Amino acid sequence: MSRNDMNPPNTDAIPAVSVVVPVYGGSAGLGELCARLAVAMAPTGLDYEVILVDDRGRPESWGRICQVAAQHPNVQGLRLGRNFGQHAATICGIAHARGEWIVTMDDDLEHPPESVPALLASGDEDHPLVYGVSKKRTHAAYRNLSSELMRRLLKRAFPDINEDYCSFRVIHAPLAKQLTKFGLNRPYIDGMLSWLTSSTRSVIVPHEQRHHGESAYTFSKLMSHAANIFVTFSHLPLRIATFSGASLAALSFLYILYVIYGRLTGSITNPGYASLMSVVLFACGIQLLILGVVGEYIGRLMGATFRRPMYVVDSQTSRHAGPKRPLVSKDGATEN
Repeated sequence: MSRNDMNPPNTDAIPAVSVVVPVYGGSAGLGELCARLAVAMAPTGLDYEVILVDDRGRPESWGRICQVAAQHPNVQGLRLGRNFGQHAATICGIAHARGEWIVTMDDDLEHPPESVPALLASGDEDHPLVYGVSKKRTHAAYRNLSSELMRRLLKRAFPDINEDYCSFRVIHAPLAKQLTKFGLNRPYIDGMLSWLTSSTRSVIVPHEQRHHGESAYTFSKLMSHAANIFVTFSHLPLRIATFSGASLAALSFLYILYVIYGRLTGSITNPGYASLMSVVLFACGIQLLILGVVGEYIGRLMGATFRRPMYVVDSQTSRHAGPKRPLVSKDGATEN
């Protein structure tokens, strides 16, 4: 659908594009983000909507979202019941999106709105997922180093994951809507997308300086996020435990043979030493082996046993602005 730049967008029409922005600490830049997005989308002639999801990062975020929604008729605000995390907030926005193509981007303007048309132009039915990749990021050195390390580890744990994964994405709606069906209470969007498709493209985009707020991803939160990804989406730690247990059991058995040999030859003369070491070492090795095997089964059952909601919507603005009370999601699906 197309629109005339001289007229306000028709909020009753089904938009071609939905832009989903999880809001945590960058609410001060939302007005600029929407203004720049309007300028960038004007030449495309596409109707679009913006969905701002307040992930309860700052107390002032919801008030700012309501102000922006009042100024821009194509902006809708959603407020979660508590902080569910960036990926859950993004999926909440995807669940409410009406566009054929869904753009996800951060609230801090590090992802330039001017690059959205280039990402949209690269997407098609054969490539339903497009990542906006930056050759050089403006993050702190430790953040870039940890991100690169995480990228390498994830590639080892998820061989099918796109190496250019990032939160600046364009996703075809039929693919994006599948994310709401997983029911994981701590989702990881790029891992889930790697399960759904390998047909991706990457577009080089600039990475701008953050002008509003500070990054919520401290070093400890990055480590917690990494642990969640590996425990929830990969069996690699469990396999390491299994192999470690098996290796220790094998080494323990070899050491037992050495202790027995020493006892028989007289090189080990301490009374009770042989029997005590044999029992302790062998028991420890077998216990780790069993824990690893049990862990393998637990890892395969985790996805089926999580039943906590992915997110809960506490408040939302109408599509014509102004707050209204609503609705609670159930297993990631929001009732309208």
